[in-house]
Amino acid sequence: MSEILVVDDEPGIRELMREILEEEGYEVRMAENGTRARAALDDRVPDLVLLDIWMPDVDGVTLLKEWRTQGRLTMPVVMMSGHGTVHTAVEATRLGAFDYLEKPIAYKQLLETVKKALASRKALPTTSGTLEELGGGERVKRLAQRLGLAASAGLPVLLLAEAGTGEEVVARFLTPPGASLVRVDDSNELANHPTDLLARAKGGLVLVPDVAALSVMQQRGLILLIARRAEFAARVVVVSREDPARALKEGRMTPELHELLAHAVVDLPPLRDRREDISGLAARALEAACLRLRQPPRKFSEEALIRLAEHDWPGNLAELETLAGRIALDGSAGPIPLESIDAALGPRPGKEKTGIDLMLDLPLKDARDAFEKAYLEALLAECDWGMSRAADRAGLDRTNLYRKVKQLGIEAPGKEKA
Repeated sequence: MSEILVVDDEPGIRELMREILEEEGYEVRMAENGTRARAALDDRVPDLVLLDIWMPDVDGVTLLKEWRTQGRLTMPVVMMSGHGTVHTAVEATRLGAFDYLEKPIAYKQLLETVKKALASRKALPTTSGTLEELGGGERVKRLAQRLGLAASAGLPVLLLAEAGTGEEVVARFLTPPGASLVRVDDSNELANHPTDLLARAKGGLVLVPDVAALSVMQQRGLILLIARRAEFAARVVVVSREDPARALKEGRMTPELHELLAHAVVDLPPLRDRREDISGLAARALEAACLRLRQPPRKFSEEALIRLAEHDWPGNLAELETLAGRIALDGSAGPIPLESIDAALGPRPGKEKTGIDLMLDLPLKDARDAFEKAYLEALLAECDWGMSRAADRAGLDRTNLYRKVKQLGIEAPGKEKA
């Protein structure tokens, strides 16, 4: 059943429209002004909005422009007015309105316009497939729920994710079946040709892998891309390695982009925060590695699985997959013993060696992020978390080191940072 939001400051018109539309089998919600309309859209995105232009608090054209700027114009909007002009109708259409109706609205004209507007809406499946590549624990289930809600609301998703946690899995999950997933590896495309990206992803999804790497011009292109995504029935997922509020405060994210992305911020938890998934993911990664490398199938021993679950996995899924590839090629037979895992990961937590050698086979960007975090954690610990000493040892300006520590989410255990 299609849901229609009727926004009009005249009670008589609202009630009449509700009666007409409910008799035709539509579900109707009502809002008496622009403020109520904003709240109704925040609560749930309807299939169609019938929007009055002249209202006491905010006019309908301003509201339409606001929704378009925020990238929330994901449903058809039909404007209504008893004092309309050709200029008003043209302006509303230019801003993205589906049609314009002049009051008093004829019964037949109302129903025909509603039918056409609803038929024009390209409804997308909420999600595609599952997130089983990330695991099956409660954290992953909650992640799937949050993503589903964001997709249903038509919002762009800002995904907070460490390197290697599986942002592409999330992007595939949000891409409708059979549609295109366009990953923006060249950020200059955002500055120069944002609508070309939307055209390539029409009906699918655009993935921006690292918002922190975008210049101001590239962020402006991303703003345009988000604002126009509904025209191409495309979804947008933007990945951030840090808290967007911090990026905004430090001037690395524009206020306009922050406002667009603040409505659906979703955390993709790292492996160390969902250890219940590690055993299953490790077994799956090993099975895939043996198949890919044409090796006999092998399994981890129970002791090995316990050891894997204890590891913090700074490189997350990418590091786990690298480990599985190494184990698959070691030429041994039978269950994989604890000794093999210790040899690959290095000493257990609390000892000096960290297992950074596993990162050598990671993709360059994932390896760089994981290495920088592990390196700085080890260096700061050795310097008793003195920022000045660590900066001198690393050959960095103290301010740059402090910024890097904040960006990577590094915290001193049991004490304040120096």
